[in-house]
Amino acid sequence: MRLSTKAQYAVRAMVSLNLHADDSPVAIREIAVREEISLPYLEQLFVKLRQGGIVGSVRGPGGGYLLARPAAQIRVDEIIDSVEETLLPVSCMEEGGCVCPEQCVTHTVWHGLGERIRQFLASITLEDLTREARQKMQKQKREV
Repeated sequence: MRLSTKAQYAVRAMVSLNLHADDSPVAIREIAVREEISLPYLEQLFVKLRQGGIVGSVRGPGGGYLLARPAAQIRVDEIIDSVEETLLPVSCMEEGGCVCPEQCVTHTVWHGLGERIRQFLASITLEDLTREARQKMQKQKREV
């Protein structure tokens, strides 16, 4: 199973937002430059993240995006769900996607895999990833 670039970019952008927010809105252009993500593509993702209740937006000069709630309360699976259609490991798990005349014997394998993936992603918060990013940044500074 591969997650799309939507999921990867959304999680990276959210970590960047949380790292640089300092209780004030962060311009999406700054995130796009920092993460090397196309601005129009990132704008589309942030529309979905806002609709998903992950971020809020502030208009006008000094505007940008803020987390809608504390990073410790935002799980990675929520971020991915906001920008992805599904987290299912195989297409036949989707509603009406199975072409087998009866439920095939591998259905339980794919269902179990999907559950484990979801549980894993739900166990990681944006705060966890941000903490890890800060540690990595500090380590890189010490090495320079």
